[in-house]
Amino acid sequence: MNTRGFGSQLKDSIPVSDFSAGGSFENYDLLRKGFTNVKSELFPVHPLELSEKNFSLSQDKMNYSTLRNIQGLHAPMKLQMEFRAVKQVQRLPFLHSSNLSLDILKGNYDCIGFEDILNDPEQREVMGDPHLMIEHKLGLL
Repeated sequence: MNTRGFGSQLKDSIPVSDFSAGGSFENYDLLRKGFTNVKSELFPVHPLELSEKNFSLSQDKMNYSTLRNIQGLHAPMKLQMEFRAVKQVQRLPFLHSSNLSLDILKGNYDCIGFEDILNDPEQREVMGDPHLMIEHKLGLL
């Protein structure tokens, strides 16, 4: 048996430089961006997963092309400008915005979905500092 103890064997087998503070996490802002997500880097698990992620986008494209064929080019352009204007109106960054006007324009105001029940931002555990969030949005930080 080796005369050195178990602790010295661990010290020799694990390089100490890997535990330094300056590594791949040195420039990553964990407080603002959250934890890194490995799942987002992976390929879709099921063939329909990609289709489900892009369902609303493909449905909007189909509705715009149908509207353009029926009413002309101005109708989908008008709807897109209204959506863009409604998306720009928001509350302060630290307050929850329900985006009711966007739901009314899209026709989703009377539908109850998964995100309405289990994704309530008002019940989350962490609320950011209002001053820091506004300074970050204005680009002062």
